[in-house]
Parts: sequence; C-alpha cells; structure tokens
Amino acid sequence: VQLQASGGGLVQAGDSLRLSCAASGRTFEIYVMGWFRQAPGKEREFVAAISRSTGNTDYADSTKGRFTISRVTANNVMYLQMNTLKPEDTAFYYCASARAGYRQWSDIQFYNYRGKETQVTVSS
Repeated sequence: VQLQASGGGLVQAGDSLRLSCAASGRTFEIYVMGWFRQAPGKEREFVAAISRSTGNTDYADSTKGRFTISRVTANNVMYLQMNTLKPEDTAFYYCASARAGYRQWSDIQFYNYRGKETQVTVSS
C-alpha cells in the first residue's frame, strides 16, 4: 500500500485546513487508516483514525471536537478536517494504514504502512 498525504500549509491560529491521504496499491487490505503528527523535538502523537469499512472513528483528546476524520472508500482517500487550529497543532502530519489487528488504533505499532509527511504550521 502506498500513501500520499497532501494539504499542509501555513495558517493563522483559528483557521481551518484539510489534509488528504490517497491510498493506492493493495487497498483492499486496509482495515484502519490513521493520522499521526510529530513536532520538532517532540514525540510522535496520534491524531485520529477511521475504519475503512464502517467509518468508526477514534480521536486523540487534543483533537477531539476540532478535527474530523472521514474517508471516501470508493476513491481510497482519507481526509482530516482541522478547525480552530492552534499553534500547538504545528507539526509534520502523516497518514498510515493498518491491516486487521488487535492493537489500539492510537498505537503506531498497529500500522503497516505510512506515507510521507505534510507540514502544518499554525502561527499565533
């Protein structure tokens, strides 16, 4: 599975941004897709995840209520709508996909593939 994230950019605090993640290859294997982020000097952080088949979602506490994850199964595209952005949302964001498994969706070890990062910068 190949994953390509896009949509990052420079915005001001309070603005919105939408990230996209396009999957290709053996997409039929995908069970869950997720977003992670990592700011310079900080640990990687789970952002959100979604089941490819059911649309069930999971969010980090820091993004719940501001971010919305969605997917269009037919096009194998996942989105992350980010509203009310804060400077602390500044990070490199990347998408990942997982085959069936039993780990928590927030656990990076659950995922089998990841794409390159897209940078999000939120100025104050």
